[in-house]
Amino acid sequence: MTTPLKRLPVIVGFGGINAAGRISFHHSYRRMVHDALPDSVTGPMFKGLASLTNQPEGTSKEQLLEQTLIRKIEKQTFDLNEINIHKKAHIKKKDESIHFEISKKQLPKHLPDNWTVEELSEDLFSITIDGELEVMMPEKHQSQVTSAGQLPTGFDPAILYNSRNQPKGLQLTVFGASDALQSIGIEWSEILKHIEPDEVSVYAGSAIGQLDDFGGRGLAQAWLKGGRVTSKQMPLMLSQMPADFINSYIINSVGATGTNMGACATFLYNLRQGIGDIQSGTSRVIIVGGAEAAVEPEVIEGFRAMGALAEDQRLCKLDGVEVADNRRACRPFAENAGFTISEAAQFFILMDDELALELGATIYGSVADVFVNADANKKSISSPGIGNYVTVAKAMSLAKNILGEEGVKQTFAQAHGTGTPQNRVTESHILNEVAKSFGIENWNVAAIKSYVGHSLGPAGGDQLAATLGVWEYGLIPGINTIDKIADDVYDSNLHFCIEHTSVGEKGIEMKAAVINSKGFGGNNATGLILSPTTTMEMLEHKHGAETMNQYHSTNKSVAASAAQYDQAVINGEFKAIYHFGTEVMTADDLVISDKGIELSNFENKLNFSQENPYSDYC
Repeated sequence: MTTPLKRLPVIVGFGGINAAGRISFHHSYRRMVHDALPDSVTGPMFKGLASLTNQPEGTSKEQLLEQTLIRKIEKQTFDLNEINIHKKAHIKKKDESIHFEISKKQLPKHLPDNWTVEELSEDLFSITIDGELEVMMPEKHQSQVTSAGQLPTGFDPAILYNSRNQPKGLQLTVFGASDALQSIGIEWSEILKHIEPDEVSVYAGSAIGQLDDFGGRGLAQAWLKGGRVTSKQMPLMLSQMPADFINSYIINSVGATGTNMGACATFLYNLRQGIGDIQSGTSRVIIVGGAEAAVEPEVIEGFRAMGALAEDQRLCKLDGVEVADNRRACRPFAENAGFTISEAAQFFILMDDELALELGATIYGSVADVFVNADANKKSISSPGIGNYVTVAKAMSLAKNILGEEGVKQTFAQAHGTGTPQNRVTESHILNEVAKSFGIENWNVAAIKSYVGHSLGPAGGDQLAATLGVWEYGLIPGINTIDKIADDVYDSNLHFCIEHTSVGEKGIEMKAAVINSKGFGGNNATGLILSPTTTMEMLEHKHGAETMNQYHSTNKSVAASAAQYDQAVINGEFKAIYHFGTEVMTADDLVISDKGIELSNFENKLNFSQENPYSDYC
């Protein structure tokens, strides 16, 4: 029995932002390897970065460099030395009872037993307390962690559309998804003409939800701070809300939707769900990604309390200094102190190969598969287990099946590479053992969190975006925050790319890449990404030279349109896609039959399958 031929999910657009800058057209990648690229290549990136961050004309390259990547947390994010907290205290009487006056509005409805109340006027009351009074005293906290992968200084997604009372994570979603869609070079309305309304899937979310004042933090603290809960805080804090925003306000979709949460592997979980829809034929276009705005005092303190973050004190001890080197806070596979939290939005558009060729969409690579496996039994829920051995080995087995025994050696690994002492040992052992098993003597390993930090949910998207950059500019970004690999790292069959590593023009020496994610709780995911060259060779084998020639001809105008969009953003003309309350459909806008559904806002009909999928049982 032969296995049915699967549709190949090809990447046709990507966008968003992280600490290195805009994702589309490899802008963030170029920021990471700018020192190895000519001015003709980096010039547009720096100009676009200045425009995106609202910098005045003439802002120096040096200043833009300082205002990107991992760095000391800036006051525009929050004041490291002035974090508002409260300390609980008990006020005791001295000589006589505690006495004060209070307005009617401030008087509690439920009075403590030891309070005596006397009405002084219609709006003023006198309070006498016999015994102690428990109070919360205003206090300032100084963060023990001062490093983060912040978005470029001056970038503000809130000013790009009507974002009133929306959490930052959703503002980043609107920017990231808009950037990704416009990077395709084909209008969304044109794409919809070639598919049925439900042949779209959106899988996007965050690992921890939206936790600022407009989301979870505001919800949890409102009453304790004497405020009120708003109608938006609960729904907008939910982790799947990025997908909901894309469907409702950006693409007007009635297709499949949701998010698959897997801690730090969330992006790859969603990618797996999306490509499964393409491979099965359920969807022809998918939007996969996520946004996380995790550089918040409470989130940082939560991870710090776990011992997971690179605290200043630990960094200083490593370097024998008194002031932490914020730029080098994340040091994957070296002597290190913990991971560095960051914020990002990462979104990717994929199509099945036939649709991409028909439309002439630029193909940046393809996703062969994503493997997810749990850790089985272990002593601690947060510690790593055996699951990641399984996912990496499965990905490399598939690479061998596709590329052959020699081709599998022409791959590289985008390591999870968090910068924690535990990760450097466990992940290096996994990669090293798998390299041995597949006869790879010197497997290139990248760790781009050294540049952009750990964005939690979208972290796999950071890795994928950097991987696509390798296949445009031919350089694996070096782990530039370290000088040498730690002694307890396994590297007999690995080459950790401490310096930028050349892999040929357009990365031709690398046929594929393995993207690895290890999440808290045993959420392991590994994706196999095929290079543009490998992908095009496979497509020609399947579809033939004539079809590919027609594709290349159609692609010229698409690529030109995409380049026009890129240049517009470089010039400061970014336009967010955000349709609130437009093209709303109700029951009156549907015509339902036993064959399908006609929707007023869609040119094509949604057709029901007329086949019995369980015919063998009937």
